Amino acid sequence: MKKWSRHLLAAGALALGMSAAHADDNNTLYFYNWTEYVPPGLLEQFTKETGIKVIYSTYESNETMYAKLKTYKDGAYDLIVPSTYYVDKMRKEGMIQKIDKSKLTNFHNLDPEMLNKPFDPNNDYSVPYIWGATAIGVNSDAIDPKTITSWADLWKPEYKNSLLLTDDAREVFQMALRKLGYSGNTTDPKEIKAAYEELKKLMPNVAAFNSDNPANPYMEGEVSLGMVWNGSAFVARQAGTPLEVVWPKEGGIFWMDSLAIPANAKNKEGALKLINFLLRPDVAKEVAETIGYPTPNLAARKLLSPELASD
Repeated sequence: MKKWSRHLLAAGALALGMSAAHADDNNTLYFYNWTEYVPPGLLEQFTKETGIKVIYSTYESNETMYAKLKTYKDGAYDLIVPSTYYVDKMRKEGMIQKIDKSKLTNFHNLDPEMLNKPFDPNNDYSVPYIWGATAIGVNSDAIDPKTITSWADLWKPEYKNSLLLTDDAREVFQMALRKLGYSGNTTDPKEIKAAYEELKKLMPNVAAFNSDNPANPYMEGEVSLGMVWNGSAFVARQAGTPLEVVWPKEGGIFWMDSLAIPANAKNKEGALKLINFLLRPDVAKEVAETIGYPTPNLAARKLLSPELASD
C-alpha cells in the first residue's frame, strides 16, 4: 500500500509547478494514465517523432483521477484514460472536451464493434484504448480452479483472509449484485443496499484491495484467489505464476478504458497527436503485447501472434 503523505507531497509540488511548466513549454504534454498501461520506451519514441515531451503520471482508480481533475482546474493534464462509466459522467459534467476526429488519421483502425457505445454515442468525447474483463483469478498451485465456478465461491469461509478485490467500488458492487442475481447496472436502492450487506459478509475473506497492480499480490503469494483483470492474469503467467482465469457462471465484468482530453487541457493539439500515435497499428500491437489486454485496434490485431490474439 502506498503512503498518502507521499501522494500529498507530490500533489502539492505538482500544483505549484505545473501551470508554469505549461506556460513555458507548448511542446510538453501531461499524460495521466493507469499504472503499467504504456510500454517502456513508447512515450520516448513519440517524443523522438514529434518533439513533444510527455510528463507521465499514474493513478490506481477512476475515483482518484476524477478527484484530481476536480481539484486542479487550471489545466493540469492534457490526456487521461477514464473507464466507460467515467467517460459518461465526465462528459455530462463538462469535464472532457469533444475530440476533433478529423485530426485522427488512424481512427479508422478501430473495430466498429468497439465504437458508438451508450456511454459516448458517436465517440465525440473518447477514443477506445484498451478493453478487458474482470473475472476470478485462481492460483492453481493453491486451489483447484475446477472448484471455483461462481462469484459466490469467494464468500466461502475456507477462503478467510485470502482474497484480492480490485480497488474499484463499482466493480466490487457489480460482483455482489451479480451474486444476488441482480443486474450489475441496477439503480434500485434496495438492490444496492442488499449488495452492500453482502459485501460486509465478504470482508473477513479479503486480504488486499489493489487496482494499482493487481497481479502483484498473486505473484508475491499474498493472495491465491479473488478478482482479477484478464491483462493482469496474463502478466502474472508471463512471470511464471500459475494464475488461471475463471469466468463465473453469473458472467464477468466487461469494461473499456478510453483516451479523453480534459476540458481545460492546455495542449489539446499535442493530445490529439498522441492519441493518433497510439492508434497506429504497430504502436497498438506493442501496447497489447506488453500489458496483456485486448486491443480495440483491428489493424493491430492482425499483427499479433495467434497465442496472444486468442488469449
